[in-house]
This record gives sequence, structure tokens and C-alpha cells, in this order.
Amino acid sequence: MELGLYTFADVDPNAADKGAEGRRRLADLLEEIELADQVGLDVFGLGEHHRPDYAASAPAVILAAAAARTSRIRLTSAVTVLSSDDPVRVFQQFATLDLLSNGRAEIMAGRGSFIESFPLFGQSLDDYDQLFSQKLGLLLALRDSERVTWSGALRSPINDRGVYPRPLQDPLPLWIALGGTPQSVARAGALGVPMALAIIGGEPARFAPLFQLYREAARRSGQDPSKLKTSINVHGFIADTTQEAADQFYGPQAEVMNRIGRERGWGPTNRAHFDQAISPTGNLFLGDPETVARKIVAHRKLFGNDRFLLQMAIGPMPHDRILHGIELYGTKVAPLVREMLAEERAS
Repeated sequence: MELGLYTFADVDPNAADKGAEGRRRLADLLEEIELADQVGLDVFGLGEHHRPDYAASAPAVILAAAAARTSRIRLTSAVTVLSSDDPVRVFQQFATLDLLSNGRAEIMAGRGSFIESFPLFGQSLDDYDQLFSQKLGLLLALRDSERVTWSGALRSPINDRGVYPRPLQDPLPLWIALGGTPQSVARAGALGVPMALAIIGGEPARFAPLFQLYREAARRSGQDPSKLKTSINVHGFIADTTQEAADQFYGPQAEVMNRIGRERGWGPTNRAHFDQAISPTGNLFLGDPETVARKIVAHRKLFGNDRFLLQMAIGPMPHDRILHGIELYGTKVAPLVREMLAEERAS
């Protein structure tokens, strides 16, 4: 199982000098990706957003900078908001990243959890579902063939045009990121495209049927089982002790969830909710290295997932604590997870 991190490059939305705040966060982010590579983590993902509280509106640019400072870790969007972007440019950007990184680029495409990009790029929310479906079809065509002929209702057609550069990896890895809609899960399975499922609230066990649905949809469509991959993308934090992890992570995580909650009409979170979420059956993967490792392995048994991505850099989390968490993840958690999985295979 691949183990990695993802982030949205959170910044202070109320910073007086937004340029200086963005510069600081991106410098810290590159240091975090570099450390993740050094300690042996497998994947780093960067999510596209177009809001004042995030600095990653152009993940491919930032990942290209990270490619120059790393040698092994895979670099992916998490996610690319495909519905409001142009699939040709998305493919070209990540094909370029793939060449710069010597074959370590991936695209994680999704609808996105926010809608700011739709009016920003002149897309109508009335076309929300159709935009993603058509653009995903075009992106898959671009990935699978050097020359493309394609037509759709919401974009001008392409008539036997070549799209360049071509990536080093053939095909360029493409995942579909989902929030739990069964129809979207079934579509990913039917297409035979790897699925990344975000588990941000509630008990993770309730998502297990979606993994079964994904595999069954793929089977019914005759997809090659070897191409099917799944990931869970979650929130959490690692520290020397579980108490330290909880005390350090609660405030920043609650600040972000309450800010988003006010926009979406959610009730405020509190420490009691948080403490339930860090329990063995809760959605937060938080604690000392052994606690987190055991929870990762327990959910691997539940889902059979091939990848696990953890979002630790949330809100105003101090950079030094994030770095320490990454170090523990790579040097303590990952070896424990691999050891536990090896013991399971041998038994």
C-alpha cells in the first residue's frame, strides 16, 4: 500500500499582505514535500482551490518546483477541478510535469469541493454534472491517443489534432476523486479508472459498500482487475504522543471546519466531536505513530485500498509541527504499516 500526504496549501485569509503570506506558505510547502521524499513516503498531493484561504490555484506549477527538489516521491493533484478547466491544458501541464519529474506525475481529477472556479472561468453550475462527464471523456481520450478527434455539447470539437508533449509514463496515471456519490463511484469502476475517496466526516466503515460497488461496476464492464486501484484521503496528524497530536491539531482543524461550516450551514464542531473522531472507528487518523499505523491497517482490511493519503497541514498548523509529523510518518508509521501488512500476508 502506498502511503502519502496531501494538502491545499492553507494560508491566513485575513493576512494584510496576501503576497507575502502566499510566498511564505509555498516556501514551507516545498520544504514539506522535500522532507516527505527524504523520509520515504510514496505520494504527495496538492489540491486546486480558488479561495483566499488556499494558495494552490495552480498545482502543476508548484509540483513542478517540487519535482526539482525531489527524486522518488510521486506528485499528484488532489484534486484538479476538471469541470472548470480545459482538459487539453490539464493534460499538457501534467505531461510536462511528468517529463520534469522523470515519470512521477499523476492527475487526480474531480468536481472539487468548492464552486468558486465555475464563475471564475465562465462555467455554469447548471451544467455541473455534464461538464465533468464530458471533460473526463476528453481527458481520457487525450491520455490514450496522441491524435484526438472529439466532440461534445459544452466545448468546441477537436478534429484529428495532436496534443503535446507526450508524457514519459504511458499512460499518464489518472485517478477520479470522489466524495461518496454512488453514481460517481459506479462510473469510475465502469471506466476502469482508479478511485480516490475522501472520508472527511462520519464513521469510515459506512463507506465500505462504495468500494464493493466500484469493483462490481468494473467487473460488469469487463475492466481489467489489475488496473483497479483505490485510495482513501483523510484528515489527521501524527505526534510523539496521542495527547500531543490531539492538542496540536484540534484548534487548527476546528477553525477550518467551522469556517467552511458557516458557509455551508453546518453546526459548529467542538472538542467532544473531535474526540469521537479520533477514536478507532472515527474519521480522523490521529495519534502517536503506533496508533496511526494500527488505524491505517485496520481500514486497509475494511476497504482493501491500495493508497492512503493523509492531510495534516490544515489551517494555521505550525510549520515545524507539520515537519515533525511528516518525519514521524515516514520513519515510524510507514515501517510499522509495512511490517503489519507483511505479517498479515505471511499468516
